[in-house]
Amino acid sequence: MLSVVSTRYARALVDVVTAPGSNIDPVQVLSQLRAVQDLIHGSDILQHALASPAVAPSRKRAVMRRLMEPLGVVDKVRNFVYVVIDHRRGHEFASIVDAFEAVLDERLGFVAAEVRSATALTDGQRAQLEAQVSRLAGKKAKLKFSSDPALIGGVVARVGSTVYDGSVRGQLERLRTRLGAG
Repeated sequence: MLSVVSTRYARALVDVVTAPGSNIDPVQVLSQLRAVQDLIHGSDILQHALASPAVAPSRKRAVMRRLMEPLGVVDKVRNFVYVVIDHRRGHEFASIVDAFEAVLDERLGFVAAEVRSATALTDGQRAQLEAQVSRLAGKKAKLKFSSDPALIGGVVARVGSTVYDGSVRGQLERLRTRLGAG
């Protein structure tokens, strides 16, 4: 679950990058935010330095500027990272990036869906599922796939609070319920 604070920061950045006249690709911004997230969470030392009140904000900015340079981060992303650091929200950066993706998807008319399958799916199966879930949701679906051998076969798709269970395990459960009710 995303925090109110993370969502507030994310909405502010989405407003900036999707504003009329903004010449920034929001998908590129998401990619750059993920790269910065990986950078921060890949180093315990950096995490501690960003969280420490003993390190001056100007020093934190200087370190982050140097680390972000090779990533080719656009000014708006760099400035956003500075705001997050200045407000001592570095520990929430991953949550802010997740919220940014969720808010951006909502703004662009996408619906997020999780799909679990018993085995890894082929590209063709993934495309077919994306089309079916988009049709069921009434919006373009953005799917995240995972494997769950406990399903035995088939897939389970979750769109918001709605679950579409096409798994063998789900079918067996429904059959067991019907047989038990009779």
